[in-house]
Amino acid sequence: MSSIKQFQVTFDCAEPERVARFWCEVLGYVVSPVPKGFDTWDDYHGSLPPEHQVQWFSCVDPSGAGSRLLFQRVPERKVVKNRVHLCVRAGTGLVGEERLATLQAECARLVALGAVHVRTLLADEDNESCIVMQDIEGNEFCLD
Repeated sequence: MSSIKQFQVTFDCAEPERVARFWCEVLGYVVSPVPKGFDTWDDYHGSLPPEHQVQWFSCVDPSGAGSRLLFQRVPERKVVKNRVHLCVRAGTGLVGEERLATLQAECARLVALGAVHVRTLLADEDNESCIVMQDIEGNEFCLD
């Protein structure tokens, strides 16, 4: 049995801080603490050589229960569907019309933050409803 109990999810992106702050709003996360010896992230990034400034940014669950999210700058743009995506659990414990209404309300909140509503998959006998979305850089995620 593995002793590993925690993990981080890493996103490749063009604007690490912008994407990290988007996900902070989506999940109720906070920006990771500033490294020791620095008052702000701007101070930290400004201390690095220009080619290494704002290469990454991260956010964490303030309760400590959720995984850390790291956003790292890469030169290439996203061109195909993600092989891994997050499922944001907004309708947990709800069923039917109440679940769908909750998902739609959360979808509207996320669209206001800059997300894109791709499609709504309605429940059938094998699956619950979910909404497929994209974050501000086009990374797919599910709202379920």
